[in-house]
Amino acid sequence: MMTIFGIPTQALFGQLLLGLINGAFYAMLSLGLALIFGLLNIINFSHGALYMMGAFVAWLFLNLLGVGYWWSLLLAPIVVAAFGILIERTMLSRLYKLDHLYGLLLTFGLALIIEGAFRQLYGISGMPYAVPPELAGGWNLGFMYLPIYRGWVVVASLILCLGSWLLIEKTKLGAYLRAGTENATLVQAFGINVPMMVTLTYGFGVALAAIAGVLAAPIYSVNPLMGSNLIIVVFAVVVIGGMGSILGAIITGFMLGLVEGLTKVFYPEAASTVIFVVMSIVLMIKPAGLFGKGN
Repeated sequence: MMTIFGIPTQALFGQLLLGLINGAFYAMLSLGLALIFGLLNIINFSHGALYMMGAFVAWLFLNLLGVGYWWSLLLAPIVVAAFGILIERTMLSRLYKLDHLYGLLLTFGLALIIEGAFRQLYGISGMPYAVPPELAGGWNLGFMYLPIYRGWVVVASLILCLGSWLLIEKTKLGAYLRAGTENATLVQAFGINVPMMVTLTYGFGVALAAIAGVLAAPIYSVNPLMGSNLIIVVFAVVVIGGMGSILGAIITGFMLGLVEGLTKVFYPEAASTVIFVVMSIVLMIKPAGLFGKGN
């Protein structure tokens, strides 16, 4: 059996694949967080709960209505985005001119309420969600075995993240969004409905979390704690990349997933803390993050 640094190649590449998959979810979730903070100035602590809700909506669609994975990938984000838009219109819209702390406290409270409701209804034991038949099985690459579904998750995440970045940074709509956060009065003078644009932006950020939840459902068990277990790491990713930096969130998410995977191979005891160690080092050197505007 071939080895690299004394580690069997199959074990090494297997952990790198796991790290890449974790990085895909870090990137998708931190992208939504960075989008909401960068354009709405809200630290959305309920993002993990909405990710969990996306997975549960897909599970409920399948078990109650017989709606399969592919339709859930389309419909679950719409359902969760509609819920997010309701939150934004009734609660968050009142906080835009206040300190960040108010938005953080409100969304933290919402996360506890959403998680508590699902725990009350479904308990804390995980519920399985089957891999769609089209993506079952895997490929033997010689140096490792690649499950098709996990490869799909990485590819889908890359497409989603890069597509979102292009939409925000390279289109006229994205220019309007960025201008609306800098000078809403001026943008409204051109006949653009800025409050509606802000609401839809929040809905889009929430939909990204829901899509990540649907993609995660066949890999991880669907349970009310799946978001709370992930959101702290995702916040660290956003801080490392730079608060509000969309490209920073994407690159840092994938990069830290790989770092975490390699750490599990060479020093497993540090795997759960390595991201926070990286965050501490980055904040000491570049307080605004690797891609933050303050550098």
